[in-house]
Amino acid sequence: MAHVSDLAEEKTTSVLSSSKIVTLRIARYNPNVDSTTKFAEYKVPVEKWTTVLDVILDVKKHFDHSIAVRYSCRQATCGSCGMIINGRPRLACFTKVSELDSDVITVQPMHNFPIIRDLAVKFERLFESHQKIKPYIIREDTEPALDTRDILQTPEELEEFIQFSNCIKCGLCNSACPTMATDSSFVGPQALAQAYRYVADSRDNGKNSRLKIIDDSHGIWRCHFAGSCSQVCPKGVDPAMGIQLLRGYMLGFS
Repeated sequence: MAHVSDLAEEKTTSVLSSSKIVTLRIARYNPNVDSTTKFAEYKVPVEKWTTVLDVILDVKKHFDHSIAVRYSCRQATCGSCGMIINGRPRLACFTKVSELDSDVITVQPMHNFPIIRDLAVKFERLFESHQKIKPYIIREDTEPALDTRDILQTPEELEEFIQFSNCIKCGLCNSACPTMATDSSFVGPQALAQAYRYVADSRDNGKNSRLKIIDDSHGIWRCHFAGSCSQVCPKGVDPAMGIQLLRGYMLGFS
């Protein structure tokens, strides 16, 4: 299914500074109706600052309101607009068209996630896995007053985990992971990296319980260390490194 739009002509007359016309190819698929994915094509004018999300929303506004796409903050903070852009998992709001160095932009839903419709996918597996590793500080303080006090850390203690606290749960790492594609029960790089974030936190007393949770056939040992997760992380979390550091804890755990 292909649509060649007049959006380029309409905008060129009103925005004389438009310097480039690109073709946006959007994957269209409704699992309740369609048997295969088809692509709809639109010609769209862009500026050097135009993001892929801008282009998608332009098409959605002017030509097809039914296009399903998830987005929110538009500043790479919420993690909502993850998708496959020209073959690579990326955040649409964080990816400028000019960075792609291509006149054709192909957008598809993330791999390894069930498709709701078009570019929107289900996040239940990611959130369930994240919740499974107990993503919160666990304390063993017995005095009630200690529950509300500040627990001070040295800069060195903070440095141990602060990088991994930048995860925005966008799902790009899980989408890029080859093990996620072959093991439907694998906890995934996002959850494993977050397990390390709390295990390495000096304020936390839940290390042993977390290590037991991920020490199974679908846990940390299923990671083959392809490194794909770290290559696509938009926040520099480096899940692959977190998993390797977590394995160090596992080998010393009794």
